[in-house]
Amino acid sequence: MNAVPQDFTQNKDIVLAADKLAKHYSVKRSMFTQGTVKALNGVSFALERGKTLAVVGESGCGKSTLARQLTMIEPPTSGRLLIDGEDVAGADAAKIAALRQRVQMVFQNPFASLNPRKTVAQTLGEPLAINTKLTAAERAERIAHMMRTVGLRPEHVSRYPHMFSGGQRQRVAIARAMILEPQIVVADEPVSALDVSIQAQILNLFMDLQAQFGTSYVFISHNLSVVEHIADDVMVMYFGGVAELGDKNTIYAHPRHPYTRALMSATPAIFEEDRTIKIKLQGEMPSPLNPPSGCTFHQRCPYAIERCRTEEPALRYVDGRHVSCHRAEEVGEADA
Repeated sequence: MNAVPQDFTQNKDIVLAADKLAKHYSVKRSMFTQGTVKALNGVSFALERGKTLAVVGESGCGKSTLARQLTMIEPPTSGRLLIDGEDVAGADAAKIAALRQRVQMVFQNPFASLNPRKTVAQTLGEPLAINTKLTAAERAERIAHMMRTVGLRPEHVSRYPHMFSGGQRQRVAIARAMILEPQIVVADEPVSALDVSIQAQILNLFMDLQAQFGTSYVFISHNLSVVEHIADDVMVMYFGGVAELGDKNTIYAHPRHPYTRALMSATPAIFEEDRTIKIKLQGEMPSPLNPPSGCTFHQRCPYAIERCRTEEPALRYVDGRHVSCHRAEEVGEADA
């Protein structure tokens, strides 16, 4: 993975890239004053063809805002977003519509994301009718094939969402995302609403589809055990920015950002040899309307020094990954 590429157009394996992507919202602080929430604040990464980038972090860190940017639901405030080398910011309405066919989304709650008044055939057939020139018979054939591909019976296309279990509904949602064979799928917490017994089946389905179609995934999750199962690369977000970004094995073996270390230590482990000392962070994430100076994590960080309070750390390359921490070289060394 080329984590922070200088020129997105040179690497043909990169299908999705963000360069200092930002999204700011104006909000009303009081009757007379306005404030700005920097939901995304200069996020950069690149996703290679057929790979999975997992985006992790606690609630409010900007994961879902990033998903809306990547799926072009909202335009960015600043920065660049490139899909297969084409800059979304400079694209007209026709180009945006074409690019949206290449990027599809799977939502957290399959019951809420599926129209209860439409059958599965109507749900899967609508994108084909809008975006392709297939005949009715050809659409029906593709729908039946996709139903089999996601592990559902083709004869159930006449059913409505409430007639399926939660896991089956998520399979329908995945089929809808894959029906146009997109290059990129953004999955926003796609298994968190499912029973634990079903989660592994859905994760395996994602990986099977990736192997079959060569799809690239941006997999958003707060569950680091799930991320370890499916990801090639991991991006840890905090307060709208990137804390750490790199290969999954590198980050899991030796996290270099204090926030990543705390997240890793909170992950449950079955075997005693895999357990680590729990790191309890003090306080909560700062108010987005009143961000701290310097490093946004310094108020909760056990490694914080005076420099952290006054100087914002740049995302830099340290020990095989990118990390935004002044003391990254020292983090975790006592435990190594």
